[in-house]
Amino acid sequence: MTHFLVPNASPPISPPEPTLRANDLYKTFVLHHQGGVKIPVLQGVSLILQVGECVALQGQSGSGKSTFMRSLYANYRIDGGAIWVKHQGNWVNLPQLQPHQLLNVRQHTIGYVSQFLRVIPRVPALDVAAEPLMDSGADAEVAKDKIRHLFTQLHLPERLWQLSPTTFSGGEKQRVNIARAFSVDYPILLLDEPTSALDSTNREVVMQLIEARKAKGCSLVGIFHDDEVRDRVCDRALQF
Repeated sequence: MTHFLVPNASPPISPPEPTLRANDLYKTFVLHHQGGVKIPVLQGVSLILQVGECVALQGQSGSGKSTFMRSLYANYRIDGGAIWVKHQGNWVNLPQLQPHQLLNVRQHTIGYVSQFLRVIPRVPALDVAAEPLMDSGADAEVAKDKIRHLFTQLHLPERLWQLSPTTFSGGEKQRVNIARAFSVDYPILLLDEPTSALDSTNREVVMQLIEARKAKGCSLVGIFHDDEVRDRVCDRALQF
């Protein structure tokens, strides 16, 4: 067989490099106070997350979306499967990491915006939000300047910056949580209903933050009950 060379032919385009691979995850909860009843929640769920894409987790309440999300952050220990993450150039399997190794992954590779903000009383919102960036190695004043900028973008009143978020409204706490996560250039972000308590103005800001982060190559997994947000920022869905 004769092979012909095509002048100026473009080389084949390589597929994008994944940043996370969740392979056949299984998770069962045991209700010890109810006779040891077992509730299977995740049964062989898999996901390959590419650079710069946003994947929405979709399904009915109780279908396992939040459990899957928390498993990706290793808040829940899975019963079976693997969660491979590209961390500082190397693939690591989260369920097999020691606590100090997992902490390093959370400091540099995976950020998480939960629905709840856990804070220490009397610690100012500015310090609460700057903590992850300082933990990743940033200078304290550089970190706080970045948070001030994000707080301004998110329309969090300056009078609140030096107050503890313990008395903040749900929407104010959520904006502090968003600033915490988006201050660090994580390669992977997990978003658990990031706009649930926000008004339309701040919802628009969060969508812009997500789009900007995607443009820089960040990969995101999220639960979005707001159809407008999901349709605008997500590339595909994982059905539960």
